[in-house]
Amino acid sequence: MAKYDYDLFVIGAGSGGVRAGRLAALSGAKVGMAEEHRVGGTCVIRGCVPKKFMVYASEFANQTQVAEGYGWSVGEAQFDWKRFLEAKDREIARLSGIYVTNLSNAGVEIVHAKARLKDAHTIELVGKGEVTADKILIATGGRPWTPTEFAGAEHIITSEEAFHLPELPKRIMIAGGGYIAVEFAGIFAGLGVDTTLVYRGPNILRGFDDDIRSHVTEEMKKRGVKIMLGCQHQSIEKTASGLVSHMDGCGNIETDVVMFATGRRPYVEGLGLETAGVALNDAGAIAVDKFSKTNVDNIWAVGDVTDRINLTPVAIREGAAFAQTEFYNNPTTFDHDMVASAVFSQPPVGSVGLSEADARHLHGKVDIYLSRFRPMKTTFYGGDERCMIKLVVEAGTEKILGCHVVGPDSPEIIQMAAIALKMGVTKPQWDSTCAVHPTLAEELVTMRDKYVPQGAAA
Repeated sequence: MAKYDYDLFVIGAGSGGVRAGRLAALSGAKVGMAEEHRVGGTCVIRGCVPKKFMVYASEFANQTQVAEGYGWSVGEAQFDWKRFLEAKDREIARLSGIYVTNLSNAGVEIVHAKARLKDAHTIELVGKGEVTADKILIATGGRPWTPTEFAGAEHIITSEEAFHLPELPKRIMIAGGGYIAVEFAGIFAGLGVDTTLVYRGPNILRGFDDDIRSHVTEEMKKRGVKIMLGCQHQSIEKTASGLVSHMDGCGNIETDVVMFATGRRPYVEGLGLETAGVALNDAGAIAVDKFSKTNVDNIWAVGDVTDRINLTPVAIREGAAFAQTEFYNNPTTFDHDMVASAVFSQPPVGSVGLSEADARHLHGKVDIYLSRFRPMKTTFYGGDERCMIKLVVEAGTEKILGCHVVGPDSPEIIQMAAIALKMGVTKPQWDSTCAVHPTLAEELVTMRDKYVPQGAAA
């Protein structure tokens, strides 16, 4: 008779948990999985997938203007928010169903319930009894965080509610300066909403290269987003005509919706971690080693709940590494260095490696190659959108430490650049690559002159 009900029980059916559970089950292990909402997790249900659909929808207004510049006669266009939501929800349901099918075909038993640890091997499935497992994997992701200390905070929505607004607002305020805030500002502005982005810091996209931050700010302003920096909410007042945000640093602003995108935190509430003895780190995330193991010998955690690199592909790779290690006798870790990322802002960002500031801090002297230009598509119709490409190169070794692109298709471009940087490419090797013409990306391999800021000595 088996000692436990399951060889592995996974708490959370997001990207990391699904990959780990499916691979473990395919090895012959008996695997159970609990999900309190819908299978697919943040990415599929309330994150990158529906957000990307919204980005696509919002880009058409600008593309209509471009089409006119290329000789097309475009009639009056209207956007149907409710029709879009219906189509979006159908596609999300389809994708979630694929996840369920793949798990079921692999032999994973899915339970729709909140899971709570009773001890290191026992999981309470709220309302559905208890199960035991030899190994437990926690993959519960993160949740939006919003402040609650000021009057009127109950009127705030987060990105999760933004996917289900009953109607498209005429005016929206988005508080925050991270990638979620920036992406939603571009989405709503592109859909014709009067959009204001407020952030308490001196510039948006903290953590990205400073040239990216300033370039994206200026390009977003060209597309109609009002960006107000050094501003912080004091209160929100509901009036007959809307919501008045009383701000410290930029006065009072009235909008129909106030959305906060002020960060996400690991979802550890109610998991019973303290009962099982699982330790958290100083940031409130589950502390793990390079094999994603917690301080409890039979409990692991992957994805955003560990707050390492909070990206869907990272969670998937962490989950796969866990399964390889524990169920295929193939000890595997995931290298978190040189992980590329994209911001689906308008214009979008692709980035891999170190910013200029971080590179100087870690490596001392660096050389910068920087190009700002209007792409070919834009110059034809007299548009003013500008792209930016930047390389950060270690002086002496000429190893490329960072590559940053802002402009059309930059998320697609950065994937290829990430391969080269991961392999330790040098600037001479990079430059030996023949350009593909005419493309925006050819600028990557044609920058020969080191960048010297205006007023600086050569």
